[in-house]
Amino acid sequence: MTDWAQVRADGFAVPADRPLDELVAELSVMLRSPDPQIRDGQAYSTLATWIATGALGDDELRALGEEMVARFADPEIQARTFAPLILDVIVSQGVFQPSWVPPFERWYVAEEDLRGFDPKLGWLHAVAHGSDLLGALARVEAVEPVQMLRLGIGRLLTPTEYVLRDLEDDRLGFALAVALTRQDLSEADAVGWLDPAVRAVAAVPTAGFAPEISNTLRTMRMLYLLADHGVRLDDDHPNAQVPAKLLELFRAATPYYF
Repeated sequence: MTDWAQVRADGFAVPADRPLDELVAELSVMLRSPDPQIRDGQAYSTLATWIATGALGDDELRALGEEMVARFADPEIQARTFAPLILDVIVSQGVFQPSWVPPFERWYVAEEDLRGFDPKLGWLHAVAHGSDLLGALARVEAVEPVQMLRLGIGRLLTPTEYVLRDLEDDRLGFALAVALTRQDLSEADAVGWLDPAVRAVAAVPTAGFAPEISNTLRTMRMLYLLADHGVRLDDDHPNAQVPAKLLELFRAATPYYF
């Protein structure tokens, strides 16, 4: 067995005493661990570093990507939520398969466990980790940007009892802002994806605001800030019509402010 704590201490140098495929397979198993030190501190940090530094070739990345896609159906929450983190790094390295997108979309909207941090399991962060992959996919030419925008608002508007509290709204707001920088996004699509949110927040609550409405409004406030100031990618700005559409959303929720 490899001493993964020592690998980390050595700057994530790839051990030379075992084949790379064996090392990656072991790390992949560790990504399912309920122990956050093993899953996050060793497996994720090591794999993410190796992927980002080019230690794995394209074939290895595709195989690992397929394995992560299968994790979206895993019974363990920590396995499901760490799969998009690895896929984010893989896609950001330029390796992408169209078949990866539908399973991700199905999981992201349907995931019911939205806890950010669990005292025993550590970081789970389904919404935040999924948003990182959403933002990476939004930069892939083969992926329609409006597809990712609709996925993001679909995640937000899905009924839940959980109010986001661990900066998930900021992470998803950034991912949506990235999608809005795509030059091939039509003006209609750049704002049309917000229509379901406008309709949802305009409904007068009878028993307090539902958590998903609060989550949506806070995420959209971050998006408004980024749409106004730009996104730190290539100093890109989302479509100029987006802030005006977001103001329509905020006005629907709190007309007495405008």
